[in-house]
Amino acid sequence: MITFNYEIDFELPNEENTSQWISKCVEKEGFKLGEINYIFCNDEYLHKINVEFLNHDTLTDIISFDYTMGKIVSGDIYISVERVQENANEFNVTFEEELHRVIIHGILHYMKYKDKTTEEKQLMRSKENSCLELIKL
Repeated sequence: MITFNYEIDFELPNEENTSQWISKCVEKEGFKLGEINYIFCNDEYLHKINVEFLNHDTLTDIISFDYTMGKIVSGDIYISVERVQENANEFNVTFEEELHRVIIHGILHYMKYKDKTTEEKQLMRSKENSCLELIKL
């Protein structure tokens, strides 16, 4: 089950399509969907979580807390809508494209994909792109 929560004045335009898309990506990787909570917030909200729980005094677009057990994907994913908008501008993509990339990025981490090394980043980007091809808005 996927739930979408909003700490700011923002809502996904089509939660049902987004949920179905995420489910397809999870199944494509051979996992099953558990409980995923998305929390959309602003920079200030996410910065506080970053400092309090991760000891990182920086802004970020996403923080995920992984509760995956075996092949059942579960967790809490916090997304700063402000940061996503800035990244979209910086990377010259639409807000929607960047938002979808971030949404699936957190899920891919739960399926054990990493992004610390160059090789890991390349594989993560490839998996993101593969999932982005599945979305129908």
